[in-house]
Formats: sequence, C-alpha cells, structure tokens
Amino acid sequence: MVTRDNFFESQFMTSVASKFEATSDATLKPRDKEYLAKVSYDKVPVAQPFRRAIVDYHRKELPGSIVVDSDNHYLYYVMEGGKALRYGITVGEEAMAWSGIAKVGGMTEWPDWHPTKSEISRLGVPTFVKGGPDNPMGSRAIYLYSGGKDTLFRIHGTNQPEYIGASISSGCIRLTNEDVIDLYGKVKVGTVVVVLDPKQGDSPYNSKMALQSGGTM
Repeated sequence: MVTRDNFFESQFMTSVASKFEATSDATLKPRDKEYLAKVSYDKVPVAQPFRRAIVDYHRKELPGSIVVDSDNHYLYYVMEGGKALRYGITVGEEAMAWSGIAKVGGMTEWPDWHPTKSEISRLGVPTFVKGGPDNPMGSRAIYLYSGGKDTLFRIHGTNQPEYIGASISSGCIRLTNEDVIDLYGKVKVGTVVVVLDPKQGDSPYNSKMALQSGGTM
C-alpha cells in the first residue's frame, strides 16, 4: 500500500538518483587502476543518498571551495551557478571531530599513514603504514591547515567504504577511494575548506534518510 510517507520517500529517492554522477575511470592514473584492482576490502556499495551527485546549493561559499557538513555526512565541492558536487563521507565521532575554516596545505597520492600517539594507543596500530591498496588513508590525502599550522585533520580515502554515512573515524573526513580521487583532481593547495560546527548543517538530505530507505542499489 502506498502511504504518504512512502510516496515522499519514493519521490526523494527518484529526484536524487537523477542527479547521480557516474563513476568514471577517466580520472584514474595507471597506479590508481593497479592499486584499486588489488584491494582486499569488500567493495560495499555506498548507500544511495551518499553517492556522488550534482545538487542545488544555496549557501554563500565561493565556487571552488569545500564545505563539510559532518552532521549529515556530506562534503560539498562548490560549483558555479548555484550547484555543488556532493560526496558522502565518514566523519569523526563527536568527541574527535574538528570544525572551523581551514585551507588545503598539502596533497598526496597514495599516502603513507603515520598514526598519532592516541591512535596507536587506542587502536593498537603500528607506528607507520606504507601507502598502498589497503592503507587506511586510501588513495589520496588532502591536509588541512589553519593559521599556517597543520590541524592534523585530513580529507582522505578509506579501506572501509561500508562506513560512508557514519561517524566512526578518528576525526578525519573519509571518502571512498574513487570519490577522493575525483575531488583531489578539482582542488589545489590554498583551497578553502569550511567544516561546519555541530548542528549547523542544513542539508535537505541526511544519514537518517539513508538509513530509513535502506537503499544501496
């Protein structure tokens, strides 16, 4: 039976799906293709509302900037004409999250991982993990600086795509390896990154909708 809620949920899913950006190999370099073919993690499909999409964007940030809405698990790359390229993300648990205005201070392909002392103690991980197919930093890292200093927070890939749309990381902002490669090709050192304060996100679509829909298509 079609209820009012089911109808609006259906309309929501249809309208979002029509804007999805198809994943393309065009931005992949030979090493990307080699490493992505070697990953051992399960390539779990991202829940439908968190797939890369071009959406209407009503906020006032300038084109070329990045806006992170941690509450709703979205990262926006602002485009011209009131549009943005939206990516689903994994974010830090509330106690580990960071917010503020930063700039891209560095960028690395297939980065090594240097866990913090806290991560080593809390997670029991080694002090160094070389970049590669199953590295937790994934395929790209974008380093966030504020006041000329490294915040120690990054936008990077992941070897846990099943958590896109959740809050489980150590504070960093994770995208799928394919999505972070796509984003990486659009930004540069000096790009402004706005990480919204808690409860300041105003995305019309959010993780609750994703969980309620159960859509992974």
